[in-house]
Amino acid sequence: MYYKTFEDLPVWQKSRELVKNIFSLVENNKKLKTDYSLTDQLRRASYSMMLNIAEGFERGSNKDFAHFITIAKSSAGEVRSILYILLDNNYINQQDFEANKQKVIELSTNSHNFQKFLHINHRKR
Repeated sequence: MYYKTFEDLPVWQKSRELVKNIFSLVENNKKLKTDYSLTDQLRRASYSMMLNIAEGFERGSNKDFAHFITIAKSSAGEVRSILYILLDNNYINQQDFEANKQKVIELSTNSHNFQKFLHINHRKR
């Protein structure tokens, strides 16, 4: 399948949804809102995924794109790790943790599968 824009990519769409969820989680949590350092790190890691997918797409080659997907996937790991920090320090409850963790794992899996596809189709788009 050929995608004309990065907005057409399901993996970018899922990353956008995750960013919305993370921003909503912060905005609706008084304790989290006051921890500026942790909040900033969480937000930056979440939107890093979305931005790297877009940047990789715009590079124009599958090789470059796969590299940026790797970076996006790394950011997914960072978000997941921060979610554990939030849970362990009572910033979020188990339900919010599980819901967001599941979304990050799904995005990470989709990124990995898309990256494999790009490596197989290494030629220039």
